[in-house]
Amino acid sequence: MTQDPRYPIGKYEAMPFSEATKKSWIHELKVAPINLEFTVQHLDKAQLDTPYREGGWTVQQVIHHLADSHMNAFIRFKLALTEEVPPIKTYDEKAWVNTADALLTPINYSTTILHALHVRWANLLESMTEEQFQRKLFHPVRNAEVSLWDMLSIYSWHGKHHIAHIKNLIDEKGW
Repeated sequence: MTQDPRYPIGKYEAMPFSEATKKSWIHELKVAPINLEFTVQHLDKAQLDTPYREGGWTVQQVIHHLADSHMNAFIRFKLALTEEVPPIKTYDEKAWVNTADALLTPINYSTTILHALHVRWANLLESMTEEQFQRKLFHPVRNAEVSLWDMLSIYSWHGKHHIAHIKNLIDEKGW
């Protein structure tokens, strides 16, 4: 069976709350910027401009997408912790990766954002109680309430998912 290049670590799967899982996912968020930076540290401009798969984003776009996505996620956490089931603002991620900042800005700016953001995010997550992880936000595209526990699950997967895209490309190209 051939692996789907869109999902190199498999599709996202929700899991029930546990302290051990929480610690593992927070650790994954903490190390994601380090893993990303280590993965791309030797790539040149031509390699950064290479799509990770046919019809996919370039490595550069993936890196800027991670910063955009995780900044939005952090804000969503803060909103859900301070408001009652706030509706979140969605965004067109495909359009965002094609804006000038994603196409022209060197990747180190987004990796720097991710390093700083993930420290703040991990500090917030480590302070949260199980009750706080059950707080919800309203996702208008899904037309559903989503718990902060599920959000943590999604974003711990999300970073690994996109880093795997880049690693697979590097392996495939022999870089």
